[in-house]
Amino acid sequence: MNKPSIYGLTIDQLIAWLEAHGQKKSRAAKVWEYLYRQRVSAFEEMTELNADCADLLEEHFTILSLEEHLKQESLDGTIKFLFRLRDGNLIETVLMRQKFGLSVCVTTQVGCNIGCSFCASGLLKKSRDLSSGEIMEQIMKVQHHFDQVGEGELVTNVVVMGIGEPFDNFDNLVSVLSIMTDHKGLAIAPRRVTVSTSGLPDKIKDFADLKLPVSLALSLHAPNNELRTQIMKINRAYPIEMLMEALDYYWEKTKRRVMLEYILLRGINDHEKEARELAELLKDRSQRLSVNLIPYNPVDEHSQYQRSSQESVLAFYDILKQHGINCTRRMEHGTDIDAACGQLRSKQMKS
Repeated sequence: MNKPSIYGLTIDQLIAWLEAHGQKKSRAAKVWEYLYRQRVSAFEEMTELNADCADLLEEHFTILSLEEHLKQESLDGTIKFLFRLRDGNLIETVLMRQKFGLSVCVTTQVGCNIGCSFCASGLLKKSRDLSSGEIMEQIMKVQHHFDQVGEGELVTNVVVMGIGEPFDNFDNLVSVLSIMTDHKGLAIAPRRVTVSTSGLPDKIKDFADLKLPVSLALSLHAPNNELRTQIMKINRAYPIEMLMEALDYYWEKTKRRVMLEYILLRGINDHEKEARELAELLKDRSQRLSVNLIPYNPVDEHSQYQRSSQESVLAFYDILKQHGINCTRRMEHGTDIDAACGQLRSKQMKS
């Protein structure tokens, strides 16, 4: 029997499951404490829990099912984990040390079908969605790593920007957001959680309707449809006009600013022309959208793309700022350990 991870249950789902199996719903709080505060790695460690309840949980669930296949540590403190799932598939999870805390980047799918021409994640096509337990367990495996190091550090931030399109695994994503932000559990502040999408307009609207107090980012990477379609085939189905309309809807529902991610590719989308086009696209939305300029991580299989020069990055940034666009430049993390998302996984699969 391939038992699911107990980390996939929200607190309400855990209460309902216990009641359905003849247990007191009050025991859910104790289980929750063991999982997220004491962070046990086996049900037998839940020593203050009714023995019948612990045995029942053991019979139906696992706690830690991901196997650490490989771990790489960068000079800047970034750690990239390659986890093996029970079906043998490999996924990546990245821990980044930042000024504001420890940030974990999680994966939502095995492979990716979005097909961005510059991205290592899509080198291996999607084979399945991850369960909510498999997504949540990535965070917990990283936290268990720091528990073992013994310096008292806690995961404080989560970015859903790993392999796969999060909104293509919508229901499991929403469950995980509920679990990780529960104030009696891991208690990650919603404002410290960011979900990144390549742009599925209907799902953006569904997400808006939920009014979750987490942050949303959209991978734009081009200011016009011709260029965006060239580097992101998803734009054929969902052009920029549809995305802007969906983001307008998101603002109306949530009043939360969306971050537009823009990877700068040398000689492709980093000219002053594209910067001015982007400023023009966003001029009436400057209060609701911001831009994050991202350095490109070169990928062997996509050698046609190179990282923009520092001069081009600064010129692009200056033009946006001059036009009143809120703009930031992302710090690099782990460039010495296959930092491109999906790169470590694809290399291991080849070898």
